[in-house]
Amino acid sequence: MKVIVDQKKCRGSLECIKTCPQKAISLVNGRAVIDPAKCDGDGICIPSCPNGAIQPVD
Repeated sequence: MKVIVDQKKCRGSLECIKTCPQKAISLVNGRAVIDPAKCDGDGICIPSCPNGAIQPVD
């Protein structure tokens, strides 16, 4: 599964960064950014976001 961050919803809570075991998420300009080269698509980060900014994409 591919995962994206809706930049309009992201508030930089850091919860997704703490949750991601692959360390595929970083904060850039106060918003989460996913590195597709590191992301394995497990989706663990999706429920961790309190703002619902992380979403699966088919």
